[in-house]
Amino acid sequence: MTEESSMLRDPVTEASAWTADELSADRSWLQTFTPAELEEIDAALATVRSKGLASYEFGRDVFPLPTLGARLRDVARDLEHGRGVVLLRGLAPERYDMDALYALYWGLAVHLGTPISQNARGDLIGQVMDSGRDYQTKNVRGYTTRAALRPHCDACDVVGLLCVHPARAGGASCIASAATIYNTILAERPEFIEPLCRGFHFDLRGEGVTDDPDEVTFNRVPVFSYFDGRLSCRYNGKTIIDGMAKSGAPLSGDDLAAVEFVRELAMRPGIRFDMDFRPGDIQLLNNHTVLHSRTDFEDWPEPARKRRLLRLWLNLDHGRALAPEFADRLNTGPRGGVMARAVDGN
Repeated sequence: MTEESSMLRDPVTEASAWTADELSADRSWLQTFTPAELEEIDAALATVRSKGLASYEFGRDVFPLPTLGARLRDVARDLEHGRGVVLLRGLAPERYDMDALYALYWGLAVHLGTPISQNARGDLIGQVMDSGRDYQTKNVRGYTTRAALRPHCDACDVVGLLCVHPARAGGASCIASAATIYNTILAERPEFIEPLCRGFHFDLRGEGVTDDPDEVTFNRVPVFSYFDGRLSCRYNGKTIIDGMAKSGAPLSGDDLAAVEFVRELAMRPGIRFDMDFRPGDIQLLNNHTVLHSRTDFEDWPEPARKRRLLRLWLNLDHGRALAPEFADRLNTGPRGGVMARAVDGN
């Protein structure tokens, strides 16, 4: 660790430290668009389409949301200062073609923050679909498969998922509070706090800034970073283990046990909370305070019905301050996205 960050020795008591029972009991995180808000979305979409603008080509000023815009600002505050979990429901994706759905999604996103690149293709809106790849193959990213995904955080302030089509079976979203995990580690295995705060080299899965398919983060990135009075998390057990192996320092002892314990806690009953996606649902998660995972799924045989989620990586307009060694997670600078590079057609 650098001198800029420190270890938190006391439990987190802010709203981000929730349990599964608390999310079940208070479902204020589930918000439904009103008919008037849906009309605002359609009117804003008509505005950008009348100007011939596609996704990525406009900001919030061209996608006016007189009423919903204020509510989205409240959503952003909930994500940063509340529980870090919001599900927006009520959109009907079947009413839109894919170009319109992309533009609509982008329009909502720019009222929350700034989208960043999420893969080497430079995608600002990515598709979470099964492409037939094997997640166990080197450098394959899990969102391109139908495999179960282990608990992790994405490399941005907020990840958004818009459900176009759910799976035939499975594919549930599983979330856990990073603060509750931290508090549990303090109570049960406090010796793990130091290695988790010291951090690790993460595998960049062939999407780094060099041509090296084995590139890892240049610096050790803390799993838990306490900075400016806030605790933030960056976790992906697979990329930590692979990254440390690629860096020539395979994990062992307390380091490996600590990484595995975070994964175990994120799936522990009482900490883990599951939710299913309905068509049109937009799930928003603060990656600094929430770990997410997914069960494996069975897809529909018809291509038009296959499970499809649209993913956004967002940096919030008023996101928390981050320690330097924590903020550079992809070798692209503080809060930088994945560097866009020429890639093959696969």
